[in-house]
Parts: sequence; structure tokens; C-alpha cells
Amino acid sequence: MSIVGAFMVPHPPMIVPSVGRGSEKQIEMTIAAYEKVADMIANLKPETIIISSPHSIMYSDYFHISPGKGATGSFSDFGAGDVKFNIDYDKTLSDYISRMAKEQDFPAGTMGERERRLDHGTMVPLYFILKKYTHFKVLRTGLSGLDLMTHYQYGMMIKKAVEDLDKRVVYVASGDLSHKLQDYGPYGFAKEGPEYDKRIMEVCSSGQFDRLFDFDENFCDKASECGHRSFVIMAGALDGVKVEAEQLSHEDVTGVGYGICTFIPKGPDESRHFLDDVLRKEEDKLNDIRAKSDDYVKLARTSLEYFVKNKRAVDMPDWVPDEILNRRAGAFVSVHKNGQLRGCIGTILATQDNLGEEIINNAISAASKDYRFNPITEDELKWLDISVDVLSEPEKIASKDELDVKRYGVIVESGYKRGLLLPDLDGVDTVEDQIDIARQKAGIAPGTKVQLYRFEVVRHY
Repeated sequence: MSIVGAFMVPHPPMIVPSVGRGSEKQIEMTIAAYEKVADMIANLKPETIIISSPHSIMYSDYFHISPGKGATGSFSDFGAGDVKFNIDYDKTLSDYISRMAKEQDFPAGTMGERERRLDHGTMVPLYFILKKYTHFKVLRTGLSGLDLMTHYQYGMMIKKAVEDLDKRVVYVASGDLSHKLQDYGPYGFAKEGPEYDKRIMEVCSSGQFDRLFDFDENFCDKASECGHRSFVIMAGALDGVKVEAEQLSHEDVTGVGYGICTFIPKGPDESRHFLDDVLRKEEDKLNDIRAKSDDYVKLARTSLEYFVKNKRAVDMPDWVPDEILNRRAGAFVSVHKNGQLRGCIGTILATQDNLGEEIINNAISAASKDYRFNPITEDELKWLDISVDVLSEPEKIASKDELDVKRYGVIVESGYKRGLLLPDLDGVDTVEDQIDIARQKAGIAPGTKVQLYRFEVVRHY
């Protein structure tokens, strides 16, 4: 057997009458669509229902699968403790996926459980399903901070496990859409909100899962979406399968988007191996970028790749120009993979004999010493996008009024604590944001008096 149906659903607690206490009537279309989903699942009679939830345990670099024989939960956090759940987990499936992940060195498994209770992203779908169907086990998985391609790969692994174990499975991708659709909503309005909802409903209602990769991370953050990664895992679980897609509902009356779509598999379709296409396009794009890189970036890449392969620093290449060798300056080397930061280390002031040595050393540090990430491995090298920022001498300033988030980077200083943020970064739109992030990086508490410095950079690609 295999995955016999998949469903994209929201999870507003207010949709449960004991929580909503009448307010659920605002989203009657969503309720009606949910009831239809529950009927469809009952008719499909799955052995197991896989639920991916943004509110389950989430790590930046790991997909957590809930371990054990089962779990309980209730809506007590939402004032409705009488609505309770007691579910059995499909331990056979969760253990099998965990073994597959370990064998393939893929970041998924049952380690690191911090909270056993069911989350509302899991319980809202179960609330509707259990009214119509009860003869199933559950596999609950969280999302991660990893890139969209890795989420799709995770879905493909789930699909393979289901097929290997010959199980009859339904996939439920739990996730709200944008949280910034209306001024009166709980998170206010952002222009990206309605655009996100429009685009995601077009993609999912047509089953064009390849377009899920076209959503920029910064755009998704500004839209304050909730379920995109959940939907991408679901798409991966349907890789290479023709689907009959249907939109049942979309509402935004509360300021949060609630969309429901159904996906019924209709047999193999070799044209729907979307990750292969995405990876091919990404590789072509990166090859083009590398071909156009200037000497600063070329040196950073040479240093990084040599270190990853040989575990020692490269000698200064003879092609490095005098403008790099005859200058001293601070520099930052930033590494991205699949659109996400993979490492960034730099120096505010010159610490080496020349800028070339500065770049070589900082490239090595970005690959191996950024505490936020695991060291870069050799199989990642062809997927890396590298940039180099060369800094001017920092200039002490009297106030934030002398900053410009696009032109100047900022240094905040309090005693021995110092934090830096480069200028013109995606998602950093105001001077206040820039200063706050630099404070956080330095571990400086909000409200603490700080000395500000500004600097300019020349960014090399």
C-alpha cells in the first residue's frame, strides 16, 4: 500500500466550539470543509494518519518524530480542558523512519522530546477526524528550520517508509496560512500576507507542488505564514505521484488565513519528481554565479573548499591581485545554502597581514567555527553561495539617527560586549531592527545603554 490521500488543513483552536464559544461561526466555510475532509478520511480507512504540525517539537536542524506508544492532550490551554485526546502512535512506522534517517545520515528521528502532550496543530485535525473515524494510529512529526528542499526530501523518506512497510496511510499537513491579512487581526497587516495566501492557494489547489519552492524565505517571514514547510513535506510524500487536487475553502475573516485542499493519488507520474528539477535549476544557477564571481569571492571559495577537503589552510594563490594583497581591512565571509545562511564569520578590524589572509582565515571560520551550524561537509560544497563584505573603519556615532539600514552596518557596544550586523540584509528593514539584532548577538539586554558605531561595506559576489 501507500499514501492513499493527503490533506492541507488549518488549526485554529477557536474552530472547536468549547474554545470558540460562538466565535467559530465566523469560519463556517472552514468548518464545513473540515467535515468533508473527515468524511473523506473515513472513507479511505487508513491504518495510520501522519500529521505534520508546526506546533509540535521543532529544531533548527532536525525533524522530530514523537516517540513511544502514544500521547494525550486537551484544549485546557485554551479554556476547554473537557476536550481531550488519547491516541496511539504507529511505533513501527516511526522506528522505521528513524532507522532510515540514521542509515542515510538524514536529520530526523525520535530524539529530543521536550513535551509529550499533543499540540493544537495536531489536535484540531484530530477533533474533526475522530468524530467520523477512530480505527487508526498516528505518526506526529514536527518541522525544522532547514531549507525547503530538505523538507521535501523528508517527505520522500516518509513515502518510502510507508511503501516498504506496505501500510495504508493518510497524510495531514497541518498549517495556517498568513497571520497578517487584516489590520484588526492579532498580528496586524502586511502586504505580503494576502499575496502569500493567494499564491499558496493557487499552488495547492492545482497540485503544482514544484511552485512551493518559489516562495522566498524572507517573503514567507514577512507574511508570517505558519504551514509552508508542513505543505512541502506533504508534497515530498507525494513525489512522483499524479494527484487530483481540490480546494475546499479559504477564509481570512479573522486576520489569519485558513485554507483546506485535498489531494487524492491517481497513480505514478514520472513528470512529478519535483526535487530533481529544483536541484538541477539550483545547480545551474550556482554554476552561473561562480563563473561571474570576482577575485574576493573566488579566494573565499578556494579557501573554504580547500579546508573542507584537506583540513588545513590553503597557501595564497598566485592569481590573487595586488589590490587584495596590499591592503588591510576587516572582512566577513557569508555562506548560504539553498537560500539559507550556512555560516558567517568576520572581523571588524584587520587581524592579518593583508586582506587576502583575512579572507582565507574567515572563510575557514565560516565553514567550521560558526557555533550556530555544524561544520560544512564536502558533499555540500557545490550547493554553497558565498559572498565577501569588506568593511571600512568603524565610526563612533551619537545616535541611531546617523544610521541607514541599507548603507551602514552597525556595532553596538556595552562594556566588553560587542555585537555587529552588516547592512542591507534581507528581512532587516529598519534601524531599530538592526540595532535589536546586534544587541541580541552581543547578549546585551534591552534597555541597556550602548555605544553605537557605523561602518560601510563593499559587498563582493
